[in-house]
Amino acid sequence: MRLQDFFLSFSSLRRNAARPLALACLAGIASQPLAHGQNTLAAPSDGSGAAAPPPAQSDSFIDRWQARVTATQSLQPHWVTPVVTVTPRLEQEFRTDFVHYHNTSGREIWNYDNGKGLELIPEKHTELIVNLPPFFDRSNGESDGFGDVSFLLKERIFSRNEEHGNAIVTAFLGASVPTGKNGNGSCCAVVTPTLAVGKGWGNFDVTSTAGGSLPVTNVKGLGRSVIWNNVAQYKLAKTGVARFFWPEFETNTTIYKGGSNDGKTQTFATPGVIVGRIPLSHDAKGKPGRLGATFGVGEQIAVTHFHTANHFTVLTFRVPF
Repeated sequence: MRLQDFFLSFSSLRRNAARPLALACLAGIASQPLAHGQNTLAAPSDGSGAAAPPPAQSDSFIDRWQARVTATQSLQPHWVTPVVTVTPRLEQEFRTDFVHYHNTSGREIWNYDNGKGLELIPEKHTELIVNLPPFFDRSNGESDGFGDVSFLLKERIFSRNEEHGNAIVTAFLGASVPTGKNGNGSCCAVVTPTLAVGKGWGNFDVTSTAGGSLPVTNVKGLGRSVIWNNVAQYKLAKTGVARFFWPEFETNTTIYKGGSNDGKTQTFATPGVIVGRIPLSHDAKGKPGRLGATFGVGEQIAVTHFHTANHFTVLTFRVPF
């Protein structure tokens, strides 16, 4: 063998032997933990030589919140909130109502918003409602103005969706703050503990709530009251446009203990209908999203001789999200 051929063969052998040795060294370096602030190259997945994209970021706060709300509501019945009675179900929505009625002198009064507002589900068993003050527009010469700000806390105790019993039990704690002016609110703060229950059978469901209105101060002047509401609803169909229609019938009773109406009871019969929940958004697969619209109407008609007002026409609008 010539000397030149010997050196060429030796050079080729050295290059071939160095390649697996270099690869082994790189593999050993990649397996070592990185020191703080140290960078490394990600292996390309497409053979192009470009670094692989960074890992996807975690969901945002809002995404995690909405996922929790969806999971929470999947464990309870999917009825619709009645016209007047507060539902034992946990809801997340913005709601406003408009109420037109007549006082005992036959004068018209409009109540704008009716003390409704923002409803949120911050925890899997809990709902918090922050209500805007209602505005009273009077036609009898009395002063117009805003009423009291109110809050409501719901704590769901028991729930089963339609596939596992179709029932729910929830405790409420409401409170109002005397922010009203010109006689359009209470003189004192009031707390209202309530227990609400509901049961469904197919497209039919009933809900009952019972609570007490307890003034924090001036109990002798304001008195206490027991508030008892009952609702029967029927969903017209499971599919098609009719699935959005929920005719209902409510009874709304207040029993007065102490105060100027001591010993008296007033009851309203309230026929009505709710239309919803109409989806306003859909995902990539066409499944309805969380954003929707619900509206309804009802008429509260006094069925007892004693009543502080009569013929309440209630218009309700909600935007679930």
